[in-house]
Amino acid sequence: MSNANIKRVKSSDIELKDKLVSIQRVTKVTKGGRNFTFSAIVVVGNEKGIVGYGLGKAKEVTDAITKGIDDAKKNLIKVALVKGTVPHEQYGKFSGSLVFLKPAAHGTGVIAGGAMRAVLESVGVTDVLAKSKGSSNPHNVVKATMDALMKMRDAATVAQTRGISMEKVFNG
Repeated sequence: MSNANIKRVKSSDIELKDKLVSIQRVTKVTKGGRNFTFSAIVVVGNEKGIVGYGLGKAKEVTDAITKGIDDAKKNLIKVALVKGTVPHEQYGKFSGSLVFLKPAAHGTGVIAGGAMRAVLESVGVTDVLAKSKGSSNPHNVVKATMDALMKMRDAATVAQTRGISMEKVFNG
């Protein structure tokens, strides 16, 4: 899949909310003893179709989270949503993680676990069925979920890409 249909977004005039997905204490053993640092993965979004993720590393937890938020704001993408759910079924993969997103009827809620839930809520999905397979590493699950969301296309985009009318997309 080419990255031609990915829409990058500038974070300058958007009201973004951040969610901390995971934080880990990392230890480096040196001759002088153990050095502790923190690694934080953060998801930001406006809950209206724009989302991004970032990784921050620092000696203090708050600094790591701040760096993660800044990194996430540099990697924002626009996601196609239809009435609070995803437009179609889609798989996403990154490293050992495989995620599956499926549209759901209104009122279903976000049926997803941990890292996937944070990404889907940040993008503004209110109803979705999701399954995570393989690695449960939060970093890989977030990236696999973002991969699936980047592949989403709404009917208008499909019609424009094919050069046909909306009616022809649905009626074949």
